[in-house]
Amino acid sequence: MLVLVAPGQGAQTPGFLTEWLDLPGVRGALEAWSDAVGLDLIRYGTEAGAEEIRDTAVAQPLLVAAGLASAYTLFDDPAELPRKVGAIAGHSVGEITAASLAGVLPHEEAVRLVRTRGLAMAEAAAVTETGMAALLGGDPEVTVPHLEKLGLTPANINGAGQIVAAGTKEQLAALEADKPEGVRKVVALKVAGAFHTHHMASAVDTLAKAAEALTPGDPTLTYVSNKDGQAVASGTEVLDRLVGQVANPVRWDLCMETFKELGVTTLIEVCPGGTLTGLAKRALPGVKTLALKTPADLDAARELIAEHA
Repeated sequence: MLVLVAPGQGAQTPGFLTEWLDLPGVRGALEAWSDAVGLDLIRYGTEAGAEEIRDTAVAQPLLVAAGLASAYTLFDDPAELPRKVGAIAGHSVGEITAASLAGVLPHEEAVRLVRTRGLAMAEAAAVTETGMAALLGGDPEVTVPHLEKLGLTPANINGAGQIVAAGTKEQLAALEADKPEGVRKVVALKVAGAFHTHHMASAVDTLAKAAEALTPGDPTLTYVSNKDGQAVASGTEVLDRLVGQVANPVRWDLCMETFKELGVTTLIEVCPGGTLTGLAKRALPGVKTLALKTPADLDAARELIAEHA
């Protein structure tokens, strides 16, 4: 069974969309979505520097647009996606990519929603100086209480020995000086705030108002929510979870447990892939993985689809 996954914020790198623009339909889609949100996604994906695309308000729509565009290059006909993909999920903002590919939201509505999300989260992040850091190694049963003792939130529980902590700069500095037992390293992430924590409460309110204007469809394939790793069959519930997820932890570990229960045999990560396939290699032994980094990866991805769809 094939699982398709979409990465979250931090996966973007300068120029990562450049080669994709040569593929049929990609430039036109990006131009249309750029017009819809008043943001030049092509420029940001090809010419902008690392600091520009680190901006939450830019990074989020850029990632969703890239994920949507690259997913459809895998198939001769877009209608093949729900027939050939067994399950779909996204990490953090990648959940909007996954929801749109699953038919919950039309692509333009998804890009509009994520633009609102990015702006609201950037505004929330500006209130207090906050950030996130990845902890490598350690036991979650030891790490999570240690983080809570320091006032930090385990914002991403990613499995494969990785937890991401989020909180104020002072709290993160305290973590660096006092690592949980068994944690090998603490790595500061290039994000602009403490996402998936109470620091994002105001963004939840903004997103909830935007969601009121939307009429979601039910997923056309198995949609796995990173709130708790559960498959969600109602479009209304998916949208509710997308809103609440902004201020709640990402449980990617539970998503991978669900993939295992569903019988996953291969996992493909849409552009800009790499992060989630890395986690899957450690947590899902025996499962074939492939990250769409450039169009050069498409032939190998299509071979996997032919074998495992």
